Amino acid sequence: MVSHLGVVGAGYVGLTSAACLAHLGFRVTCVDNDVAKVDRLCAGEVTIAEPGLADLVVAGRTRSRLDFTTDITTLAGVDLVLLCLPTPMGPDGACNLDVFESTLAILGGVLRPGCVIVTKSTVPLGTAGRVPRLLGRADLPVVSNPEFLREGHAVEDFLHPDRVVIGADAAYRDAAEEVAALYAETGAPVLHTDPATAEVTKYASNAFLAIKASYVNVLAELCERVGADVTEVTHAMGLDDRIAPDFLTAGPGWGGSCLPKDTSALLRAAEEAGVDFALVRDAVKANARQQATVVRKVRCAVTGSADGSLVGARIGILGLAFKAGTGDLRDSPAIAIVEALARQGAILTAYDPAVGAAVGLGIHGVGVVSDPYLVAEDAAALVVLTEWPEFRTLDWTALARAVRHPVVVDMRNVLDAAELATAGFRRVGLGTSAEPMA
Repeated sequence: MVSHLGVVGAGYVGLTSAACLAHLGFRVTCVDNDVAKVDRLCAGEVTIAEPGLADLVVAGRTRSRLDFTTDITTLAGVDLVLLCLPTPMGPDGACNLDVFESTLAILGGVLRPGCVIVTKSTVPLGTAGRVPRLLGRADLPVVSNPEFLREGHAVEDFLHPDRVVIGADAAYRDAAEEVAALYAETGAPVLHTDPATAEVTKYASNAFLAIKASYVNVLAELCERVGADVTEVTHAMGLDDRIAPDFLTAGPGWGGSCLPKDTSALLRAAEEAGVDFALVRDAVKANARQQATVVRKVRCAVTGSADGSLVGARIGILGLAFKAGTGDLRDSPAIAIVEALARQGAILTAYDPAVGAAVGLGIHGVGVVSDPYLVAEDAAALVVLTEWPEFRTLDWTALARAVRHPVVVDMRNVLDAAELATAGFRRVGLGTSAEPMA
């Protein structure tokens, strides 16, 4: 029975897992090599924008259930270790396992016999079978337990999961049951399977979501061309239980820390296995095209032409995070679009409620401000790239007075066209009008 467990990695997945497991009654030691981060967490300071996470960290610390340290040797006596390590996508599209592998080599010399190794990091197919060799020992049971946490809903997803997937070889059945016991209080269905199936399930889930999102963005283009409204089309589609409404919202493209990396990894695995996974490959291509589509829309809105020049044009950007509810800029389509507009000579001022003005994007011609009304000053257009609900409640009449050209390119379809018209703005939506396409 697990009483004391370790979590290696205090990033998004690791910190959420550690805080939630402490909340569920376990004693948790979370290890990270970032000294400044560990010091902040020991003081109860959480910099990740995630509802409820900071409260759980403080509660765990107060109840002496949650410790943070940079000393990995403190895991010597734990019953179970969750690996929540970064596995970023490299330049060739493959997972970079340097941190994962080097950490396992260290853990192999630290952990007691029988300690259960649980892989929550998203890793290439077949990694579970390599873990004993990376540890340098075969007396540590290995279990695959992929995470399915949504940024902005991570605490809710951990404490109330749709399902818990646990992959383990038959020899490690007892270890798999120990992992399942971690989630007993959640009441979620537990799916026991083999490691390979668990690893594929994570990639398959995210790739399917990417396909669905790309499908809707292509559908939005069709709606524009034939005079249909994509928001009404997807609403009707979502009422079908076989389809469901999630990921049926048109936007500037999908991004974040998971979908781009996981689609790339699945394509790579399929290629190595001799499988032509054209559906996923086309979804990735459609996503790249969508970002180009948004740039063309902005150019048309500012210059009146798909070929017009943006050199010197002042553009206000509302939203930088890859989605609302998080300040995560990793692989954000908003950032990709801002970079593309800046390359074409535009001067951009951006605001995001979860991204501070002190954040340096490192993009020439782009400034980040802490007041949404500053983005409108002398702007040739305002562009909505993240679906923050608070953008609906801005004083659009005041914004209209500040802009030079009263047009809003709403690439999340979050604003009301009638309200904008009353304020003096023309709205360019996505999949809701027959705006000319180059």
